[in-house]
Amino acid sequence: MQYPPELYVGLMTGTSLDGIDAVLVDLGQTQPKLLAKHFAPYSDALKNALLALHQPSHNELHQAQLIGNQLARLYAAAVDTLISTANMPNAKIKALGCHGQTIRHCPEHGYTLQIGNAALLSELTGITVVSDFRSRDIAAGGQGAPLVPAFHDQVLRNPGIHRVIVNIGGISNLTNLPPDAATTGFDCGPGNLLMDAWCLQHLGKPYDDNGAWAASGKVLPALLKKMLNEPFFSHPPPRSCGRDLFNMTWLQDKLGGNEAPEDVQATLLELTCRAISQSIQQHCLRAKEIYLCGGGAHNQSLRNLLAALLPDCSVQSTDTLGVDGDYLEATAFAWLAQQNQHGKPANLPLVTGAKHPCILGAVYRQS
Repeated sequence: MQYPPELYVGLMTGTSLDGIDAVLVDLGQTQPKLLAKHFAPYSDALKNALLALHQPSHNELHQAQLIGNQLARLYAAAVDTLISTANMPNAKIKALGCHGQTIRHCPEHGYTLQIGNAALLSELTGITVVSDFRSRDIAAGGQGAPLVPAFHDQVLRNPGIHRVIVNIGGISNLTNLPPDAATTGFDCGPGNLLMDAWCLQHLGKPYDDNGAWAASGKVLPALLKKMLNEPFFSHPPPRSCGRDLFNMTWLQDKLGGNEAPEDVQATLLELTCRAISQSIQQHCLRAKEIYLCGGGAHNQSLRNLLAALLPDCSVQSTDTLGVDGDYLEATAFAWLAQQNQHGKPANLPLVTGAKHPCILGAVYRQS
């Protein structure tokens, strides 16, 4: 059956701080149809300014508002490029789902903060904007994250095969899709953020291409043990994390100072893969298919290690399912905007720990 098109834009800027993922999707069918995609990288100056906002500093509230305005303009430019590529007038787009840039995620204190000035974004684009998706779930007692498992449940579930979807961005998170039980999901731990930061510090490069530098080093068992002793890894789901916990200060506290940089990188790769594999082994029993998305899916050393740690599972990219893994999260936020506009709950209490399902997002509607 054919349905009328429902056009939504999704914008995702994640913990990796690499830039803006933008998609235009038709959500009027049973499966999302990707009509256009665009990536707009962050400048080094913006990335450094955002990193600085993760720590208390002089005049940080003023700086956060100014950077939020800057982000809104960058988002609007990305949307303009996106819809120009698709030759699509703004008026045909029902809404724009914007995740915003997280600068604090503290559900234990009852709040999360994503900046990006959604009101200005709506003004600049002429499109209804849905933003601040996480706060409603936190108000209901949840973690506010991860939110994408509800979308994975809709588009990637197989009625006869136990699948796990693993998103490896700055933080890694998984969605457990057993064919005979409810969907669950949670954050596993650091994905790329520590590896990227260490690589930038020592090689001046934003990431370790294919994990080649990590592959040149050796895992340091004592360092790995210190890292895995972090209490987060023993917390049962629901759980979420971010740069508030896993950052360079956290890493430096674990180091003795005499480690070879490539050995630290190898150990960080091992940490990411162990956090994922142990999460799957403990909470996704009898999983057969693992599908990776996000930037980490391109790291061949990471994929090889995960396959070795999970010998009873196939490890592939979501691209093999016909779903572009680089833009899966942006598509999820377009879907979250659709759920909001239809008045439908979009959180999964089993995933976030919220007391009940919630309609997510604050709306800046066009008149």
